[in-house]
Amino acid sequence: MCGIAGILYKQEIPGLAAGDALIRMLDGCQHRGPDSTGFALYHEPKEGLLRLRFFIDADDAAGNIDRIESLLEEHDAEIIEKELEGSTIRYLVKFEGDIQSLAYAMEHAAKLISIGSSLDIIKDVGSAHDVDDRYHVAGFVGTHGLGHVRLATESDVKPEAAHPFWATGFGDVAIVHNGQITNYWKMRRRLEQRDFQFTTDNDSELIAVYLADKLAQGIPLKEALKTSIDDMDGTFSFLVSTKDEIGYAKDNLAAKPMIMYETDELIAIASEEVSLNRLFPGQALNTIEPPPGTYDTWSRSI
Repeated sequence: MCGIAGILYKQEIPGLAAGDALIRMLDGCQHRGPDSTGFALYHEPKEGLLRLRFFIDADDAAGNIDRIESLLEEHDAEIIEKELEGSTIRYLVKFEGDIQSLAYAMEHAAKLISIGSSLDIIKDVGSAHDVDDRYHVAGFVGTHGLGHVRLATESDVKPEAAHPFWATGFGDVAIVHNGQITNYWKMRRRLEQRDFQFTTDNDSELIAVYLADKLAQGIPLKEALKTSIDDMDGTFSFLVSTKDEIGYAKDNLAAKPMIMYETDELIAIASEEVSLNRLFPGQALNTIEPPPGTYDTWSRSI
């Protein structure tokens, strides 16, 4: 049992605190996943610049950083900013090469959490407020993002097992997922035969790579979500985000919960209605539960 949340403000208004909104939503469903919490946050892209975040091994932090920076230099990625936060290090680099090649190479230096012109994934053990205390998520100002609270059932309680997951090898695609993909290995082998790489055995990473591959082929996100319901076996509800969109898909059994609230200004989606109520305390919300086998997307106005 895990909890997922996503929010997108359809129109960009100065001061939109997507980070604070996600913290409140996840606090509302923290009982679904007390072990770890994570956020996929989307900054305004800066032309020619790429964001990367890595986990750092506390026992070999200096070695991790040396390897990261050596590989960045080897791939002609010029460091513009870097910042140590919690158990991670964040880089902003000037880079004009192939993101997939860079991403696959950087995995040999340290555990890469996310990469993209906009995307920054922050995740760690503990509650939403614990993670906020370490990484200052509440101060994030932006138009959209995803969140996840995790109950560890199949792997250890550790930061790298937390969600969201990014689409390894692709920029700016993230996923939060509640459920299980039962044909995981079959789908993964098909993607690996096309030289895609995976860094975990988590089925959420598979969903992200599957969708990012579709996007790279020019298939719209909404169409990719439609095919995902047919191609993936299991029980699942998931949210996906790109630098301009968020979307959802539910399997045909709809065993995993999902609630939505939409206005002219925003779309908010979560596992439980209590998360939506945290955004609008004291208000009666006209929420809906997406039917089985459905999908949809929303875009921010650019």
